[in-house]
Amino acid sequence: MNGIIRQRKIDTLWIGICFISAAVFSIIGLKMYDPILNETNYIKTAHLHKGQIVFGAICELILVVSMLGSAIFMFPYLNRNKSNMGVVYISFRAFECVFVSIGLIAVLAVLSISVAYSNGIFQSIDTLQVVGYSFKAIHKWCFIIGPNFMLAINTFIYNYAFLKDKMLPKYLNIWGIFAALLMMFAALLEMFGVIEQISSWGVLLALPIALFEMTFAVWLIVKGFRF
Repeated sequence: MNGIIRQRKIDTLWIGICFISAAVFSIIGLKMYDPILNETNYIKTAHLHKGQIVFGAICELILVVSMLGSAIFMFPYLNRNKSNMGVVYISFRAFECVFVSIGLIAVLAVLSISVAYSNGIFQSIDTLQVVGYSFKAIHKWCFIIGPNFMLAINTFIYNYAFLKDKMLPKYLNIWGIFAALLMMFAALLEMFGVIEQISSWGVLLALPIALFEMTFAVWLIVKGFRF
């Protein structure tokens, strides 16, 4: 019995660490992409920030590992009553990881174009701007579908499962479900161009889920699940 309790504490500790790690490295990674995502002459200048951009990609790789880690450690607890919610969650979490990975590859592709231009391999800046814009558009849509829409689905799934099994305080799961619905609404507004990804409304709608994830992570680290 002591061994089981110890293992549960280790699992919940790692789940919390994975959630905190995912949040921290997602913010750092996105910020490191500024020379490409927020600069007008990124084809001409991105290569000057190669180390920063590559570091951002590494942060997003850590993000992917953290997301998969949280799904793996949560799997047995979501499957406690043979509901298969663990399979559902880990599948949708994997989809989220795929979109994040495609997005970071798109950013690195723009960096490669900038490096090639700086080495004189390409001459036509106009053509490169079109290609670069296409890769930036891929990153934008991956960001909306992955860390926004799929994140909302994943948050809804595990909160619904834990609410049903009473493994966490009811208010915490209700908060998570509400935050997930807000995030999904924000993603839909972004898809239809009603609001921008990085905007006051975007931040306002995403804030509840960000606060929830940190509260959820700390709760698991300190108290763990109810059994």
